[in-house]
Amino acid sequence: MLFRESAASLANRTHLEGRLAELLTENFLHKHRHRPQPSEVRSWERSIPALTNALVEAGLGEVEMLLEYGLPLTSKRADVILAGVHPVTGEPSYVVVELKQWSEAYPEDDDPLRCRVPAYPEPVLNPIEQVRGYCDYLISFNGALERVPQSVAGVAYLHNATEFGVAGLRAVTEDDRGRMFTGEQRGAFLGYLRSRLAEKPGAEAADALLQGKVRPSRQLMAVAAEEVRNREQFVLLDEQRLAYETVMSAVRRARRSNHKQVVVVAGGPGSGKSVIALSLLGDLYRRGVPALHATGSQSFTKTMRKVAGARKPEVQRLFRYFNSFMEAEPNDLDVLVCDEAHRLRKTSANRYTKAALRTGRPQVVELMDAARVPVFLLDQHQVVRPGEMGTVEQIQEAAAERGLECTVVELDSQFRCGGSDAYLSWVTGLLGLDGGPAVWEPDGKVQLLTADSPQELEDFLASRRAQNYGARMSAGYCWKWTTKITPSMSALPADVVIGDWARPWNLYGDRAFLGAPPAPLWATDPAGFGQIGCVYTAQGFEYDWSGVIMGPDLVWRTDRWVVDRTASKDPSFTRATPDEDIDRLVRNTYKVLLTRGMIGTIVYSTDPETREKLRSLIPPTR
Repeated sequence: MLFRESAASLANRTHLEGRLAELLTENFLHKHRHRPQPSEVRSWERSIPALTNALVEAGLGEVEMLLEYGLPLTSKRADVILAGVHPVTGEPSYVVVELKQWSEAYPEDDDPLRCRVPAYPEPVLNPIEQVRGYCDYLISFNGALERVPQSVAGVAYLHNATEFGVAGLRAVTEDDRGRMFTGEQRGAFLGYLRSRLAEKPGAEAADALLQGKVRPSRQLMAVAAEEVRNREQFVLLDEQRLAYETVMSAVRRARRSNHKQVVVVAGGPGSGKSVIALSLLGDLYRRGVPALHATGSQSFTKTMRKVAGARKPEVQRLFRYFNSFMEAEPNDLDVLVCDEAHRLRKTSANRYTKAALRTGRPQVVELMDAARVPVFLLDQHQVVRPGEMGTVEQIQEAAAERGLECTVVELDSQFRCGGSDAYLSWVTGLLGLDGGPAVWEPDGKVQLLTADSPQELEDFLASRRAQNYGARMSAGYCWKWTTKITPSMSALPADVVIGDWARPWNLYGDRAFLGAPPAPLWATDPAGFGQIGCVYTAQGFEYDWSGVIMGPDLVWRTDRWVVDRTASKDPSFTRATPDEDIDRLVRNTYKVLLTRGMIGTIVYSTDPETREKLRSLIPPTR
């Protein structure tokens, strides 16, 4: 939250517009480490005064206004939450307000859930649905609202719009959590506010909301079974919902007129790509639409088969690999959801492929041909292995060569690492992927610590597990991995050796052994804590607390990072892999490992100079 004050106090500020925007800009810069977009500042200058004046005119000057309220565990923000007392029940009452400066907006392709606004290059989500999503999400994750969901209402206020200018948006059903008023309806808007808020102080209700306990995000795998087999479990927000509706619109067109369309959904770690994938698959599956899910990750696919398809073989068969479509009939599927598409390879052929199938046909083309609506979800900065090549540009080029329409939806928020944009920026700066290392300034969303030894790292994570949090240890691929496990072994080989501390890598293969889960389930089975995960078993997953061991493949020397390719034991790195590729892949590897934690991360380096550098950048936690 950037600012909190009663409506009357806010209205009484001298030169409200300029001073408020200046104050919010200053608070934003302090909180997010970068300046707000000009469009956001204009909204503060114009839209917040419009709402404030409406509240005062309605006699609701004592209602508390929470400006730019951060939704729990995400970087998303509601424009304003009004906190007060319900005029009938006398209980706390909250109104989530989405403010728009739009004067006109039209449904995109006759789909009212997606809007075309003249000032924007791409469609955006209908504000009725946007604010409804915020309400649903807030109720799901703020403990103060768990037992009183009826206390929350949502409204979009388009104070510059006429009814004629946005009439097409009203095709979306309105209810208590999603309602819309235009400037032409100002009188009705004032009446609506009075119906939800009394002429009484709202400070106590605001306190209760702000002090509500945040419930941890539902782990992706823990709800996959219900998502696919039964009903929707996830609340999709803004661009997530837009991506979902874009795909569903393409599916309707494909079924109606034999239309073929490629959809690309691009976003960083934790931006919700796999949540979108599961939501799509679950909805399509329930509607009887032929669809499959595919990835290039053995861990992810096998985990999905086990969790989502437990005791139901037909559900297990929904989850495939990218190389499963070499012989697929063109457009045999309605939808193919390609998750983790940054792991696309040049071709699907390997040494076991039949000679007749070694055609050199690009893997992206195989996947594109297999369905009327191929969907690619990716983060091109998570490429960690030579030969992986999935990028937005590559998919666009392949679609253009085949004369296909290609729609790209960018996800600009994230839900991992406590929803902290500042932390993701810090990680990319630390590794020199974008900018340079900077001192971490705690933002209250995610915790970051350093350890002076691997034992200290493990003990810290063990203490968090004792408090019922999930935790995993992972490391750079700097130790050889014993892959031959025999029944005669009494313990897993302790491959990761640092001084007198030694632990095994995650178990190789598809079968559990001595209480350790198989490699594909390391990130999701609680028994995985005793082993060290590598990037290939961690990628695509999340856990509450992440312990990261930086090995000798990436060390700090005086004023820069040095990548030592000889320190890497990754078998995918060969003599033919150029130094510049290894440099990028090693840094990407640590970016993946450092962005798995939902609540916090503790990091240790085997190198003394690097440990000292990390200590200088990460202040000790009080």
